[in-house]
Amino acid sequence: MVKRVFNFVYREVRGMHQAAYVIALFSVGSQILAIVRDRLLAHSFGAGSELDLYYAAFRVPDLLFVLFASVLSIYVLLPFVNKFTEEGGAAAGANILSQVFSVFLVVYVAVAGVLALAAPLYVPHMFPGFAGENDTLIMLMRILLLQPFLLGLSSLCGVVTQMNHRFILYALSPLLYNLGIILGIILFYPVFGLSGLALGVVVGAIGHLAVQLPFVINSEYKFNLLKNVNWPIIKDVLSVSIPRALTLSVNQIVLLVLVGIASAMSVGSVSVFQFAFNLQSVPLAIIGMSYSVAAFPTLSHLYAKSDQNGFNNQLITALRHIIFWSVPVIGLVIVLRAQIVRVLLGSGEFDWGDTRLTAAMLAIFVLSLVAQAVLLLLIRAFYAGGKTKLPLYVAALGASVSIVSAFILQQVYIASDTFKVWLDYIFRLSDVAGAEILVLAIAFLIGQFCQLFVLMAVSRKAFAVSYRSLWRITIQSVSATIFGAVAAYATLVFVVSGVNQDTFVGIMLQGVSATAVGVVGVVLAYLAVGSNEVVEIYRSFHSRIFKTDVIAPQKH
Repeated sequence: MVKRVFNFVYREVRGMHQAAYVIALFSVGSQILAIVRDRLLAHSFGAGSELDLYYAAFRVPDLLFVLFASVLSIYVLLPFVNKFTEEGGAAAGANILSQVFSVFLVVYVAVAGVLALAAPLYVPHMFPGFAGENDTLIMLMRILLLQPFLLGLSSLCGVVTQMNHRFILYALSPLLYNLGIILGIILFYPVFGLSGLALGVVVGAIGHLAVQLPFVINSEYKFNLLKNVNWPIIKDVLSVSIPRALTLSVNQIVLLVLVGIASAMSVGSVSVFQFAFNLQSVPLAIIGMSYSVAAFPTLSHLYAKSDQNGFNNQLITALRHIIFWSVPVIGLVIVLRAQIVRVLLGSGEFDWGDTRLTAAMLAIFVLSLVAQAVLLLLIRAFYAGGKTKLPLYVAALGASVSIVSAFILQQVYIASDTFKVWLDYIFRLSDVAGAEILVLAIAFLIGQFCQLFVLMAVSRKAFAVSYRSLWRITIQSVSATIFGAVAAYATLVFVVSGVNQDTFVGIMLQGVSATAVGVVGVVLAYLAVGSNEVVEIYRSFHSRIFKTDVIAPQKH
């Protein structure tokens, strides 16, 4: 039994759809654990000051992780490893990884050490709403600075596992990460308080790294600490990775600014923001991240072969399937937002007011699902083509729009009773305090769509790709979404309206019934319009994803 599990974990998976569905399957498991994690946090703390501090403490470590992990990612390192492997064999490829590992180890320790020591100087200015609680916030942040280091090493291991098409092994890491956080909530918090929550994050990051280490250690691409660094090689890596690091860090900066603004709003605003953002990230991880990760190796290979038609066809195929999945999800989430939030988070200290506010935030955030998912793929398409600066410029534009929109909308909300009443009416929040947090979700939405439209326009010129063929699937998806959303809403109103909504079982029964009817409605609508994507998906599953041949790890 153990051997079978081991063979399954180390199974090689090839083909974009097969790899995407493997990653998506494990993403579902990871996101389920993430939901369990958030439910435990909501139950224990509600949308309150302690959880506000916990979530705020992540912002600087997450920014640091993005900056360093960008250098260590497959999207940057794979072309270098492939190039040197072709010239000097696996040992030359492993040397590239060792060079990067050595520099990362020294630089990260230095940067994180400075940030930890200097935290009392900058934290009060970044989060002005936490005056009087800065010591706790700084303590949490210092513990969490271990997380980017561990996840950075895991990203470097991910280069080895992904280039060997070990997508199952790679996809296991997030599950262990969330398990560690759950352990922190259940076991460490009762003993150590808030610092126990941060300790759980560190334990999860250790698991994220540890699951990949055996394969890497037994691979020809095992990396080591070097005394002498080849700085010209590091310079070449940085010339590619720095624009990517800055591109990804832009979104973290946006979140940092938005959370800073939220910290000065009503108590619990940061928690509501983070809960809603986490929930909308579930379909994003399952759909957008799965296709973008699975498509990248093929896109990179096709571009290297100068096969522009193949590159464009692969890109359009992935985009079609992203739209196929994500548009109906938007409709169903908007209709079922209250049931989703109440079932997943609504217990203990997380009251009905928190539920309604988080549900409204979720409805706004999820509107950007298509934009975010498509951006994940387009940005990786640019990286596959060696064009790393254009996504940075576009991301900076989108970030600027989000941040400026946030400040403007906040002032409009304060000054305009009409705007305030309109938001309350749309989301039925007239009797709920703290609705000003909604302007931050709207600002994020505006920035994402601005970035999407500009990047699509730029990509048309950069790759000579036409997006006209996407109109068919877009129209079909919108039609299926309307049909499914109406079916789900009708089920809520006419079929299960009499269910007792004051109990967990009642809310879950209502949500599950409406979801099932909505999904059936979407599927029937897709079949009625003759969606080609349905056929492609069936063929991918029919090819028996999980029965490809096993290739044992290479010995060093």
